Amino acid sequence: MAIDPVCGMDVDEKTAKFKSEYKGKTYYFCAAGCKKVFDKDPENYLKK
Repeated sequence: MAIDPVCGMDVDEKTAKFKSEYKGKTYYFCAAGCKKVFDKDPENYLKK
């Protein structure tokens, strides 16, 4: 399981519909809204 970097929910990498690549790593999201927010400012969510 992966952790959604925006909301902290567990996300199954195998079934996740929403994902983004950033600096060579794949991030998984529970919903389109979390992906959209992350894509606007990924560094904000990765420094937490």
